[in-house]
Amino acid sequence: MPFTEDFYLPSEEELRVQEINVSTPTLKAGAVHFGKYCDEQCKEFMLCRKEENDPRRCLKEGKEVTACGIDFFQKVKQHCKNEFEQYADCLEWNSPAMNVQFCRKTQAVLDNCMLQKLNIERPYMGFFTEIRTHKTDRPRPGPPLPRKEYVDDRPSLPPDYPIEDAKFGAAQYIYN
Repeated sequence: MPFTEDFYLPSEEELRVQEINVSTPTLKAGAVHFGKYCDEQCKEFMLCRKEENDPRRCLKEGKEVTACGIDFFQKVKQHCKNEFEQYADCLEWNSPAMNVQFCRKTQAVLDNCMLQKLNIERPYMGFFTEIRTHKTDRPRPGPPLPRKEYVDDRPSLPPDYPIEDAKFGAAQYIYN
């Protein structure tokens, strides 16, 4: 799809947001607790993406998810830094695929710290896959953003143009 002058793109200021600058092991170590801590913001963002079918309309919700993530990792750093770093290091160095099965002891220590100091209980297996209702105060999706419709002006053959049979057979026989 070609972009034209009437196509709305967000400005640089609208897109600017502080990033969550963490490594893969750190993100994997905090993923489950992060998912539970920022559950409402993530659901609101995904609902917006599904309803609007246009990511430009969900910038505010995306910024809220990022802000929640920054808040989560700052709280973890403040209250459970040592336990979190030990678990992330275990994930990074004990398995090339960062499998959690080799780090259950450090995971239990982190889960205990998260429960006691941040009051975030580790969600049970299947928590994120079950159906949960989300209430929102966001208005229903509006009309799609304005877009100029273009006429297909590509050249084509007239309907009565003689078409010869393929010299060596049709391609449909080759690919079936």
